[in-house]
Amino acid sequence: MRQLSPTGQQAIDDIARRHGISTDAALSMLDAVVRGNGGMAQFSHPEFGGSGQWMRGGMTMVSDMFNNHLKSRVDALCFELSNLVASQPDLVLSGSFQSQSQNGQEQFSGSGYSYTDSSNSNGASLFVPPPPDWWGPTLRWPDSTGSQNGTRYANFAQARRLAIEANGVVTIYDTLDHQIGGFSQQQSYGGSLSFNSQYGLIDVASLPVISVNGVEPAAPAPYQAPPAPYPAPTMSPPAGGHTQDIFAMIERLADLRSKGVLDEAEFQAKKTELLGRL
Repeated sequence: MRQLSPTGQQAIDDIARRHGISTDAALSMLDAVVRGNGGMAQFSHPEFGGSGQWMRGGMTMVSDMFNNHLKSRVDALCFELSNLVASQPDLVLSGSFQSQSQNGQEQFSGSGYSYTDSSNSNGASLFVPPPPDWWGPTLRWPDSTGSQNGTRYANFAQARRLAIEANGVVTIYDTLDHQIGGFSQQQSYGGSLSFNSQYGLIDVASLPVISVNGVEPAAPAPYQAPPAPYPAPTMSPPAGGHTQDIFAMIERLADLRSKGVLDEAEFQAKKTELLGRL
């Protein structure tokens, strides 16, 4: 829903006053002129004698076809509104358009109109800029949107992106080569979300994450192989194999075990080997 900016509201009020019509009639004609992309209008309002048509530089038709004074007034009004619309080059018509009054503010709504912040001849925007989309500025024109159990989603097929908002966190996923046909969610707030594609039912969590609240995820740390285990010392009895030397080596092995260099199994195995040489 679009709302006139203070400058736009003042411009419409001034136009209505100059042409001796109500603000509601001026807004109704603005609606018609915008529908005609600024060059024509099909209108219907009691102050204009009901329905009629206008074309810039062409004919003006009203229900009272012989009322030339009314035709002249309509032509002058539409011409001025046409110039006002022309000063808003980014006001693009692509769908239905409606105007209504709410809480004393004239507002405009339309599922297909695209309004962006541009300047009129006075250097100010005619309409209040729309709020940013919840999925952020990097994605435009979703193919489908929806919400389930407090979770919102928007699918951008051409960009191969899927935006999910849950608990205030917006995550953008890469949809790879999936052709998304619909979504389903576990019956719980913030439950896991799945979608149907040509590969069947796919869990959203299996998709690569592009960003979380506009921030790219940190790259995983490079793999580092674990350090090699400390090699067990090898000991050979000195030549001659004297008994005292073997016992000395066993004592050394016991010392290494107490320091954690050898475990119990290694100590016992080596001790048995040395004792076997007695």
